[in-house]
Amino acid sequence: MYGFPPIAAAMGAAFTVVMTLTGAFTPLFGDAAAAVAVVSLTVLVRVALLPLGYAQVRGEKARARLAPKLRKLQRRHGRNRERLVAEQQGLYAAEGVSPLAGCLPMLAQVPVFAALYGVFAGVAAAGAPNTLLTHTLGGVPLGATLTGSLAAGTGPHMLVFATLLGVLAGIAWLSRRLLALPALAASAETGAPALPGAGVLSYLSFGAVVVAAFVPLAAGLYLATTTAWTVVERTALRRLVTG
Repeated sequence: MYGFPPIAAAMGAAFTVVMTLTGAFTPLFGDAAAAVAVVSLTVLVRVALLPLGYAQVRGEKARARLAPKLRKLQRRHGRNRERLVAEQQGLYAAEGVSPLAGCLPMLAQVPVFAALYGVFAGVAAAGAPNTLLTHTLGGVPLGATLTGSLAAGTGPHMLVFATLLGVLAGIAWLSRRLLALPALAASAETGAPALPGAGVLSYLSFGAVVVAAFVPLAAGLYLATTTAWTVVERTALRRLVTG
């Protein structure tokens, strides 16, 4: 994936920006400049992707609005597949809603997130060594991992990783409380079919805590920043977007 030219080009650009930010931040933040640059670049990218986030939430609300009508069509024409599909297509056309509303904006963001994660996870950028990971935060190299530090018996690293995992766990808890549980409640209220195992899937955000234990510290900082942004962005947009 990282050898795919568009993603490789995006990684090269991201690497250049993060290293430029590191140089600019060094007089202010010293050894922590690279870590601040990782967080800053992540925020800048998420700001740039706000229109896609808006489109995604708007599409989700549009689909939720049509859910009762789609269920009526299912009950009425469920035995006639061709008629059901035709009626559903007619409903989407009449309402001006795409069946993929909300999905395409989400998919459009994936290559960007993949490129950012690749840089922070230590993939060589533009064929050159990823020197970002030689910088440190609290004396811990951004290329260090929790599992590697435990194996090496590097005790001083534990405070930095424990703080990061604690922050990620807090964000995951907020994500479930503010995003996943309200979505499940809305589904139950409207009678819309929930995904199989939706209750278990509501804990999916805690997976970032597990991932952060195995990836470089820079990637863990990225995960913490982008997941925190997601919680704030989607909470705000769900209140502001009318559908």
